[in-house]
Amino acid sequence: MSEILVTGATGNVGRQVVAQLLATGTAVRALVRDPERAGLPEGVKAVGGDLSEPATLEEALKGTSTVFLIWPFLTTEGAPAVLEAIARHARRVVYLSSSGVNEHAERQTDPINQLHADMERLIEESGLERTVLRSDTIAANARGWAGQIRTTHVVRGPETAATAVIHERDVAAVAVHALTDDGHVGATYVLTGPQVLSRAEQVRTIGEAIGRPVAFESVPVQVAREQMLADGRPPALVEALLASAETRPASNLITSTVEEITGVPARTFRAWARENAEEFR
Repeated sequence: MSEILVTGATGNVGRQVVAQLLATGTAVRALVRDPERAGLPEGVKAVGGDLSEPATLEEALKGTSTVFLIWPFLTTEGAPAVLEAIARHARRVVYLSSSGVNEHAERQTDPINQLHADMERLIEESGLERTVLRSDTIAANARGWAGQIRTTHVVRGPETAATAVIHERDVAAVAVHALTDDGHVGATYVLTGPQVLSRAEQVRTIGEAIGRPVAFESVPVQVAREQMLADGRPPALVEALLASAETRPASNLITSTVEEITGVPARTFRAWARENAEEFR
């Protein structure tokens, strides 16, 4: 069996995909910028390459049949060349997209959803077999609050629409099925957790997990912008995130897709908070 290539292999979802593929006995290869510092489990073949430089992907793609693709940029510039490189070696892509994508809309509600919609279109046009995983907010994003929680017990940020937050392990579990089973070719799956939660509810849940009260304090977008820029985030990313906070519509969508595909109900955010409590203490 040829190897499966995982991009974003050192990130929250990609690392889980690698670990779960290994657990099934699948031969897995991880695309990383620096193989020596990747810190991946034994049995993974870490190969150097960078999605921003398509010419660096050729060696990583040799001998692969399927690619798990996370697109880490804010534009699709370079994506056609990457997909051409993939198509020269592999036959299938499993792409991590967003549950906010509305395939019937001419334009999406915010830049991040528009990016994912554009990537889905490019993958469809590439001729590769494809499976699209439209994930809701990933629980691991809450790690971005850890510093504030540890030091002030208050999370300050812009309010945004509540969503059915999903554990990254569940996203990865569905991805593994899609990567290893031909029955998912052509499918688009919307993946959510079992409960719609606001940011305030997520923060309170983390507080319960660590055994002390933690509060969420909503701040105006301009204040959030100034703080995010002061923290060193790239201006383009700041604007994309704030646009999402301002324009993304409320959603009560909860799907049963995780259980239907994996046979196990989606994990709660409470379970995620308990698993990761030490990061917030």
